[in-house]
Amino acid sequence: MKIGFASIFMVLILPVSQVAQHPARPLAAELDQLMQARYAAGDFNGTVLVARRGQVVYQRAFGYANLEWQVPNDISARFEIGSMTKQFTAMLVLQQVNDGKIKLEGHISDYLSYYRKDTGSRVTISQLLSHTSGVPNFADVPGFFESGASRVSYSVKEFVEKYCSGDLQFDPGTKFAYSNSGYFLLGAILEQVTGRTYEQLLSERILAPLGMKDSGYAHAESVLPHRASGYERTPSGLQNARCYDMSIPFAAGAVYSTAGDLLVWDEALYGERMLPARLRDQLFKPNLESYGYGWVMLVPQAGTPYAGESIPMHGGAIFGYQSVIQHIAKHHELIVLLDNTDSPKLYDIALAIRTILAENP
Repeated sequence: MKIGFASIFMVLILPVSQVAQHPARPLAAELDQLMQARYAAGDFNGTVLVARRGQVVYQRAFGYANLEWQVPNDISARFEIGSMTKQFTAMLVLQQVNDGKIKLEGHISDYLSYYRKDTGSRVTISQLLSHTSGVPNFADVPGFFESGASRVSYSVKEFVEKYCSGDLQFDPGTKFAYSNSGYFLLGAILEQVTGRTYEQLLSERILAPLGMKDSGYAHAESVLPHRASGYERTPSGLQNARCYDMSIPFAAGAVYSTAGDLLVWDEALYGERMLPARLRDQLFKPNLESYGYGWVMLVPQAGTPYAGESIPMHGGAIFGYQSVIQHIAKHHELIVLLDNTDSPKLYDIALAIRTILAENP
């Protein structure tokens, strides 16, 4: 969908501190040329980070964190990352597996006594993680986002009973169907077995140990320094993003972060600091439709960069925000794109970045 944003996306010259440390290097210069063109075309408004072997080769902010006040984005801007949250939830679940509190082949009913037994006794933790559970996706409920339902604050139990307890769409394990409800249930199970809130677990088991000080669980009502405001695209231009109570995305999509923190997270995935390798590798083991646990395995087609390789990645979309992370493990490379104008072009941009990386080994 082409939208005329020329009046909004004015060329913004950013301070040198917001550009990669070595902008004169050919790789950084080529990446900057790409991103400048994408920004000028209205395809991107946010922060981009490209790293190789743990070192930033390109990082820059584009456009505005707040359009009304003309506040520029910078590399410290915090973005809601939507469904990229699922990789953190998957890590927390596998940590509990490692601690002996959850079993991958355990069932919902083993952990949530209030969940309906007829389906809860059939769906495993592994199936929830891999979107093969058959639990219907609450985001697919007709009118859910248009009605007031998405602006109500729910307790975890209330939301599970109201929106995550529908009849199964298929026999568990037989098909793939992306389900935010499945990851909401994983968050509920994590809270049940640990006695901690999801937000506390996220902080205590991942963010604090890794030093991810610019990441956390988003609360719409809280004043969060450096939060980029979210904007949605309409035929007439950008508008302020609709309200979405963050008790709803929960363990399926309520995390905010920065590009820099996501580099820290990415580096942790190469070692065993978070999990022993035998469990960590489960994150990236493809199940149906090439989905692992909280990650989808992108396999580029012949004739495209890194053809035939398995690239763990995930996107995120939540009112006003789009995000993409690509963990190119074979080459120890990382691509992070965080956008606060609901851009539909991030996968195209990531492909263009991968092309440049492949041409500059």
